[in-house]
Amino acid sequence: MAGGVAKNDQRRLAEVAGLERDRALLGRASTAERVADILRDRITEGYFPPGARLSEESIGGALGVSRNTLRESFRLLTHERLLEHRLNRGVFVRMVTVEDLDDIFRVRMLVECAAVRGLGQGPYDAGTAASVAAIEAAVGAGEAAAANRVWAELSTANLRFHQAIVALAGSPRTDELMRGVLAELRLVFHVMCDPQRFHSPYLVRNRQIAESLLAGDAVAGERLLRAYLEDSRAQLSAAYAQRIAEG
Repeated sequence: MAGGVAKNDQRRLAEVAGLERDRALLGRASTAERVADILRDRITEGYFPPGARLSEESIGGALGVSRNTLRESFRLLTHERLLEHRLNRGVFVRMVTVEDLDDIFRVRMLVECAAVRGLGQGPYDAGTAASVAAIEAAVGAGEAAAANRVWAELSTANLRFHQAIVALAGSPRTDELMRGVLAELRLVFHVMCDPQRFHSPYLVRNRQIAESLLAGDAVAGERLLRAYLEDSRAQLSAAYAQRIAEG
């Protein structure tokens, strides 16, 4: 038991050490929103895994912010469903439920497919063409990560692919919505601990979607994307339910 406690302490020290490098990002205008941005990124990257307790003292000291500022940032992230407050125990990174996962995919289906459908048929204007190029770049990054067997980077590239799809809508509010949805989804992948299994098989399908959009065929792109999301939801939901059941 003592060894396990020591190991947990070492992990928390490593997490805080990473936050100290982020302190410079706060600049002179240290706000709860900016702290929330940093913590959201760290949670998404897996520095704070699902179920981890967040220490006010350690994190506040590492970032050089007041307790009130940190608590406000915790409140913002709790509203985004990334954190949860447990009475008399503190603040923890949230564990996504199977029902949450299914709802995440419902939102993705609505938003991502609508973003592609809204393009209409090409040729596209310069702004839209640049957004489509960002999708293709994300696909290329995923293919490079897979070729180098860097599976964590593959996971990141796949999320950027879907963020780029949503960006086709040209809506900052939709971008913000999807950032939170994909951050929740990332929590699921942290529990699964196997990005190769859940991302590598979809690389070919990412490429097909990108090529359809590059060709100006939004109808085909939406059809491919909808089938992609349906298959992904079925595979991931079943595997995640089994993982949760196994504890």
